[in-house]
Amino acid sequence: MQNGEMFIPESITVHLGAPDSDAANVTVSYINYLKNVASSEIYPTWPENALRANLYVINTFALNRIYTEWYRSRGYPFDITSSTQYDQAFVYGREIFGNISELAERLFPYYIRRQGSVEPMFAAFCDGSRVSCDGLSQWGTVGLANQGKTPYEILQYYYGENIDIVRSPEIRGIRPSYPGAPLTLGMVSNDVQTVQVQLNRISVNFPAIPKIADTDGIFDAHTGEVVRVFQSVFDLPETGIVDEATWNRLSLIYISVKRLAELQSEGLSYDEIQRNFPNVLREGDFGHAVRSFQYYLAVIGAYYESVIPITIDGTFGKETADSVRSFQQTFGLPQTGIVDRQTWNDMYAAYAGILESEIPSECVKLYPNLVLREGVSSPYVRTLQQYLTYISQFDSKVQAVQDTGYFGPLTKASVQAFQREYGLTANGTVGAATWDAISGTYSELRCGSGKRPYQAPGYIIRAT
Repeated sequence: MQNGEMFIPESITVHLGAPDSDAANVTVSYINYLKNVASSEIYPTWPENALRANLYVINTFALNRIYTEWYRSRGYPFDITSSTQYDQAFVYGREIFGNISELAERLFPYYIRRQGSVEPMFAAFCDGSRVSCDGLSQWGTVGLANQGKTPYEILQYYYGENIDIVRSPEIRGIRPSYPGAPLTLGMVSNDVQTVQVQLNRISVNFPAIPKIADTDGIFDAHTGEVVRVFQSVFDLPETGIVDEATWNRLSLIYISVKRLAELQSEGLSYDEIQRNFPNVLREGDFGHAVRSFQYYLAVIGAYYESVIPITIDGTFGKETADSVRSFQQTFGLPQTGIVDRQTWNDMYAAYAGILESEIPSECVKLYPNLVLREGVSSPYVRTLQQYLTYISQFDSKVQAVQDTGYFGPLTKASVQAFQREYGLTANGTVGAATWDAISGTYSELRCGSGKRPYQAPGYIIRAT
């Protein structure tokens, strides 16, 4: 599913038959698809208000199929079919009516949604002559238009008063919602948060699946266990990792339990699509998210000679953009200087490889790629506790803690004190940015400056 993001696609792939038929797939521009379907479904001689109402419906129906990934989440390589039994009529290569073409050009950015929901509604319809249905009657729109009703009033007549006609802000290519790489323990992203939100909603219908208390985008051990239970319930390999098959099944089940592809949909609220992290980082951005990705990039820059080293300062300036481009060039990505999903995936994979080959050092330890927070037991928590206790000898505001390996309330309080002291968000959670600050402070106090991995190039075997 498209994670709450709505846009008009540049193109659409149509299966020229029923879903399981041995028929061809054709990819056409979206606007031409809309003109084709409208010319196949309705008559150009109808009143203009009836034509407009039908065009809104035809557009919204197709957008719902794309938004929910109705076919792609089931493994089909297309977005919609040409079968009226399943979708709406599309006749490949047919001629287009002039007035319908003109109206489609003007109306294609607009679609229908329920008030309070974000997704294009499932705008069910039928011809109303040979077949009747719970949605819009195409022939019925003619009578209503002749009565002087506006397109909006016609749509309200069939779908209820709680609908809006809204305009999509942009047109762009369809991006599959799957992030392009498996989600696993330690990852922090909007994609992880999407998985957590979907799992919680699915668990309402399937109580065997546990709830995730904090849908914060952090792939911790509990999230992994809930994923594993989901996989068990739906006959997937129980890996605890969200690969493409698991992602698609999650999307499919989530859409089904919320009935997002049905006329009486539960709807997708704004609260459900709000995410904690920016989708893209670029020059001019600043803050915690920038500081976190800079840490990964800085470590990679100490390992790969072709990646320009950077300073971790939380500001995405020219230096950072140049380093990102050098990373993208090294890993065969478009050299945009922008940290998009693919760049982050490759950066994460590169860092994970470095972490596996880390040379043990008393003074320099890499972030373990695992978010540490209250309730976690891990050898990395013990290391963190040792760092905090050593720092407390020089900074009375940071409390010493026993190195038990369990992240309890006292460890959280010490982390928060450090975060407040060093200008970080005092949430008591240790991600890449906080780990960098704590381990760096420890290293400088104990071993002197210049001991972090991205400041000491000889620390790791360098690659080109």
